Amino acid sequence: MLSLTQLEKQVRADLKYNVKVNLWDGAMFGVALGFASFGTVLPLFVASMTNSALLIGLVPAIHSVGWQLPQLFTASYVSRLRRYKPSVMMMTIHERIPFLGFGIVALLLPIIGQQAGLVITFILLTWQGLGGGFTANSWTSMISKIIPPENRGTFFGFQAGLANLFISGSAVAAGYLLDYLDSPLDFAACFFIASIFFTTSWFALALTREPEDTEKVIPEEKTHFWDDSKKILKKDFNFNWFLVARFISQFATMGFSFYIIYALRRFNMDAITAGFLTATLTIAQTIANAGMGWLGDKWGHRSMLIIGATAALASAILAWLATSILWFYPIFLLTGLANVSIWTIGMAMTVDFGTEAERPLYIGLSQTLTAPATILAPLLGGWIVDAAGFIPTFSISIILSIAMIGVLIFLVKDPRTHQTRKMKDEG
Repeated sequence: MLSLTQLEKQVRADLKYNVKVNLWDGAMFGVALGFASFGTVLPLFVASMTNSALLIGLVPAIHSVGWQLPQLFTASYVSRLRRYKPSVMMMTIHERIPFLGFGIVALLLPIIGQQAGLVITFILLTWQGLGGGFTANSWTSMISKIIPPENRGTFFGFQAGLANLFISGSAVAAGYLLDYLDSPLDFAACFFIASIFFTTSWFALALTREPEDTEKVIPEEKTHFWDDSKKILKKDFNFNWFLVARFISQFATMGFSFYIIYALRRFNMDAITAGFLTATLTIAQTIANAGMGWLGDKWGHRSMLIIGATAALASAILAWLATSILWFYPIFLLTGLANVSIWTIGMAMTVDFGTEAERPLYIGLSQTLTAPATILAPLLGGWIVDAAGFIPTFSISIILSIAMIGVLIFLVKDPRTHQTRKMKDEG
C-alpha cells in the first residue's frame, strides 16, 4: 500500500469534522429548498402568474441548466487553484440572494402586476441558476479533495439524503403556509423563510477546513479549457458514452417537470396534497441518496444509474396510466430514485474519471455538455403539453428511458474498475 502524502494525511485528520459541518450545510440548505422548491413551490408561484405549461416547465430547467452550463468554462480556472473554498464562498452567495428577491416580488405583485412579476421572477431564476453553476465546479472539486475516494459516493449520498430529509419536513410546512395564508403573503412567507435558512447554510459551509495543496503541479502556461477538453473526448470513449447517457437522461425525465401541474389540472390537487407529494419525493430521495451512494461505493455507480433509469421508465408509465391523485405517490417515489441516480450518483461517478489534475475538466464536461439537453427537454415537453397534452410528453419519456437503459447496460463501463483493468493490461 502506498504511503499517504502530507495532504492526504491532513484530509483524513479533518475528515470527521468536515463531514459534520458539510452535513450541517446540506441540512440547512435542504430546509431552505423545501420552502422554495423548484419542483412545487416555485412552479406554483409561476402558475399563479401564467397558464403557460412551457413557462412553468422552465422553472426547474433554468435552475438545472444554470447549474450545469458554466462548469466547463470555469474548469481551467478551478484546476489552477490550490484552495477551492474562497471561490466557493464568494460565488455561492449568488445562488442564495435571489430567494430574497422572490419574496419581494411576491409581496409587490398587487402593485407591479403579473406580467412584470413574471419577468422579474425569470430574471431571478436565471441569476440563481448561474450562481449555482459558477459555484458548482469549485464546490465539487473541494468536496472531492476533502473526502477520500473510497468515501465520496457515501458522503454525496448522505449529504443529499440529509438535505432531502429536511426538505420533506419544510415542504409540508410550505404546503400548509400556502393553504393558510392569503396571497401574496403565502409565497412571500415561504421565500423569506428560505432566505433565512440559506444564510444559515452559508455559515455552516464557511466552517469547512480545506488544506492548501502545495504539492499540486500547476503549469506556468495557461491552456485553453477547450483544447484540454478535446484531448479528453478523443481518448476516453467510456466517458463519451457516459455523456450520451446523461444527455438522453434529460429527455427521458422531461415529464418530471409536469407531474405536479398534471396532478393540479387533471385531478384538482390542493396545496396540502402538493406539500405531501413533495414530501414523498424528498423522503424517497433521502433514502435513495444514502442507500445508492453507499451501494455505489461498494458495487459501482454504474449499477445505480441503471436502477435510476429503470425508475424513470416506471414513473413515466404510471403517469401515463394514472386514474387518480393517489397514483402520484408511487410516481413521485420513483421520480425520487431517478433524480438521485441522475444528479447525486452522476456526480459521484463523474469524479471517478481521469486523474486528479483532470477532475475539474471532467466535472465541467459532464455538466456543460449536458446543459443543452437540460434546457431543450422541458421546452420540448412544454410545447408538446401545450399543443397535444400531457400524455404524449410522458410517452416520449418512456421511449427515451428505454434508450438510456440500453446505453448504460451495453456501452458504459464503471470508470473505477475499467481504469484498473486498463492499467493492468498496459502493465
